[in-house]
Amino acid sequence: MTRTMKKRRSMLYIPGNNPAMIQQGGVYGADSLLLDLEDSVALNQKDSARILVRNMIRSVDFYGTEVCVRVNHLSTPFGMNDLEEIVPLQPSAIRYPKTESAEEVGNLLEIIEKIEDKHGLPHHVMTIHAMIETAMGVQNVFEIASRFPRIDAITIGGQDLTADMNIIYTPDGAGIDFARKRIVMAAKASHIDIIDTVFPDVNDEEGLRRETEYAKKIGFTGKAVINPRQIDIIHQVFTPTEEEIRKAYRIVKEFRANASSGLGVFAIDGKMIDAPVVRRAEYILQLANIALPGEEAENNTINGK
Repeated sequence: MTRTMKKRRSMLYIPGNNPAMIQQGGVYGADSLLLDLEDSVALNQKDSARILVRNMIRSVDFYGTEVCVRVNHLSTPFGMNDLEEIVPLQPSAIRYPKTESAEEVGNLLEIIEKIEDKHGLPHHVMTIHAMIETAMGVQNVFEIASRFPRIDAITIGGQDLTADMNIIYTPDGAGIDFARKRIVMAAKASHIDIIDTVFPDVNDEEGLRRETEYAKKIGFTGKAVINPRQIDIIHQVFTPTEEEIRKAYRIVKEFRANASSGLGVFAIDGKMIDAPVVRRAEYILQLANIALPGEEAENNTINGK
């Protein structure tokens, strides 16, 4: 499977037993929707939620929004039933909770691919998101992230992780800071997306902005969301500014011009520009959906370039 970059600045959790939110999911403006069959659904509603999510995926127009489903762990009585109902629908991704080892993922993929074979489905359409929520998962995260091409995102579950560590989640996130950075590094080394945990206080917009800015600073590519009101702030943080786009475009344009003359290192406004700086600039243009210099479509230009 070829790993392609997706825009996942925000991923909105929607409880699988909330038909109104699922039906409106495509209009909230999130980059991705996570229809949840796990923690947000009570034990006595697991079966009905699974049926609801199955029927909604079949019938609801999500207006092009990526749709992922978080299933229950295979160690529970619900995980296998979730996979048997959801895998044939081929959502964008299956999110697997409390992932702790590569062997566990291998077992999950074996089950998924048997279901796909049963329904005559390919193995390259639906991807897997591994959710790291335990200390053991943090310890094994690089092997989890790097071994299987079908994994195209890793995410951290802050609340479960702090519970597993027997600590209290604090607004500064100090208790899971090491885990965040270790998980980010594993994702970067594996060239996959890395999505930060939710910010639990929907009324604290400044706190959300601070945490999102920190997540971006240390390498996260997006953040989970528990309320549609949080989406705009997260998008503002993860979307390149006009100035960042202009600077990135100039860097790539001048790099290509200098490279054609045999120069690999040069300066812009007194600052050295080399290959790592250029790769970062290209990444910014990708996030902003701006074509690289020389590859522009007629309708995709930057004023004043």
